[in-house]
Amino acid sequence: MKILESSDLGVAIRSRRKELHYTQAYISEFTGLSISFISDVENGKPTVELEKVIQLLQILGMDLFVERR
Repeated sequence: MKILESSDLGVAIRSRRKELHYTQAYISEFTGLSISFISDVENGKPTVELEKVIQLLQILGMDLFVERR
């Protein structure tokens, strides 16, 4: 999936979380990330902390790649 804006990443993360049948509360309990943070990411908030987003991606079994256009 090509990510052009923060909302695209949020959609991908929400989709994967639901595919795994994880709730935001479950991820929060498991990782220590707050439910509000997870919600912000899934809703495409552009100012979320990148390191925490990467942690969330790893927990969901997702990789983040950067390529030249």
